[in-house]
Amino acid sequence: QQKREIVRRYLEPAAYERLMNVRVSNYEFYAQLLDLIISMVQSNRITGRLTEGQLVSILAKLTSKPEPTIEFRHK
Repeated sequence: QQKREIVRRYLEPAAYERLMNVRVSNYEFYAQLLDLIISMVQSNRITGRLTEGQLVSILAKLTSKPEPTIEFRHK
């Protein structure tokens, strides 16, 4: 409950709504994202309010996986 209040204070309404959509779809990922946002706030890496675009970029960084590479080995 306290975490949500802290996050609500630092997110714009559209970004908060997106965060709640993540919560509905994948709770473990939501918890990880919530902890990350709170740690960013506590370390003063977030100044002002976080926009939806900034939240989307954080989501992209967390969900990005390295592209698989295909190696051809000749004998």
